Amino acid sequence: MCGIIGVVAKSPVNQLLYDGLQVLQHRGQDAAGIATSEGGRFLMHKGPGLVRDVFRTRNMRNLVGNWGIGHVRYPTAGSACNPAEAQPFYVNSPFGLLLAHNGNLTNSEELKREMFLSDLRHINTNSDSEVLLNVLAHELQAAAKGFKLDEDAVFRAVAGVHRRCRGAYAVVVMIAGFGLLAFRDPFGIRPLVVGRHDVDGGQEWLVASESVAMDVLGFKTLRDVAPGEAILIDTQGNFRSRQCAEKTVEAPCMFEFVYLARPDSVIDGVSVYESRVKMGEFLADKLKRVVPHADIDVVIPIPDSSRPAAMEMAHRLNLPYREGFVKNRYIGRTFIMPGQATRRKSVRQKLNTIPQEFKGKKVLLVDDSIVRGTTSREIVTMARDAGAVKVYLASAAPPVRYANVYGIDMPTRTELIAADRNEEEICRVIGADGLIYQDIADLKAAVRAVNPAIKFFETSCFDGSYVTGDITPEYLNGVENQRGENKSGDDGEGGQLDLNLVGTQDN
Repeated sequence: MCGIIGVVAKSPVNQLLYDGLQVLQHRGQDAAGIATSEGGRFLMHKGPGLVRDVFRTRNMRNLVGNWGIGHVRYPTAGSACNPAEAQPFYVNSPFGLLLAHNGNLTNSEELKREMFLSDLRHINTNSDSEVLLNVLAHELQAAAKGFKLDEDAVFRAVAGVHRRCRGAYAVVVMIAGFGLLAFRDPFGIRPLVVGRHDVDGGQEWLVASESVAMDVLGFKTLRDVAPGEAILIDTQGNFRSRQCAEKTVEAPCMFEFVYLARPDSVIDGVSVYESRVKMGEFLADKLKRVVPHADIDVVIPIPDSSRPAAMEMAHRLNLPYREGFVKNRYIGRTFIMPGQATRRKSVRQKLNTIPQEFKGKKVLLVDDSIVRGTTSREIVTMARDAGAVKVYLASAAPPVRYANVYGIDMPTRTELIAADRNEEEICRVIGADGLIYQDIADLKAAVRAVNPAIKFFETSCFDGSYVTGDITPEYLNGVENQRGENKSGDDGEGGQLDLNLVGTQDN
């Protein structure tokens, strides 16, 4: 998961790109970068850290030009906190390219060998994004039949990328002296939207990971970039698009709706906020069906992603909704922090309880998902320390049991609390009195209720079904070996079950 943005405007874009990356900061906090172009020359600044820390006034002054791209990085396939892997990436042959990528290639090692043996291109980092850049550069050279670049050659090159690359990728590319290219993998796993702003001098264009960037920057969201589609905007603002994949299936990543995206975004025609409300609706109905006599006094969300689901659960269960945790907004999202020790330490720095909402009460905590279990256990303990008599936990998503290989940092099963445990065992580990998970069929129904046109979703972390069809046990074992460390959320036992919200009646 990363955030990408590209702009072609009639005036300087440095501030637009900076503001857009601030809006997309939730998609990556490891590194940030901006590249612009003026007079055929690229200008770039990037580095580790948050957007506000990477860019100073002197950096922004140097980023001149009316078109450019930006990136916020969240490490997946590469090394965490490696400054060399901050994006955009640059290659000067054959035409001069700068690329920013959101996603993860699943055949990057195979492509690296091809680059070395037949394409004669050098890969300098461990990042699959650099591999993707060099594949595109090679395909551009072949499609241009030398060094004459035109619109058809660009689209043929993207078709070549689709034939060679596997996995998830949403991409923005600057082609020196030519224009902005953006494309999405044939399954549309990672999001990409395009918008327009009409000005006196013509039209300005923006592509970004989420529609919220359009709203904040004053652009009108036109549509999502379709799976397999490429759009090309030249430096004069002329817009072209073409389907470049031979076969496409729309299968957006379900975790975008569960957790990753901002609630005020619309992705593939789905309001993220509305989908989360629906998740709460289905989860409340399951709780009433499975445990009709559950003894709960109050519903409390674990901020922020779970708030819409928690509010809807409280409404449908006819229970009070209360805010029991105060969030320190200057602490990063614990899900995307690279180390287990860092995540554990940050939970209490990030959240603090309001004791009067817990004291003497039986509380139902609602979270968007449970991944490693570390955060959940800390929060359950905090609720008890604040005086809760009983603590039940509801997850708006199903158990996360399988590795994600499409750009989310849960690549090994050893770190997933649900990988080899049933719900009752998970409940004991996190120390809750009861636990209920969303059913995967209900999760799909919740999102599909907002946009019935979506027939498929990428749900591999829940069901182990990988939509690209190329993931083998050997590949998953290789990913685990590459990571080289166990980040398991299982590092102790919690309390015993008093009320089992898994599937039995309250006794």
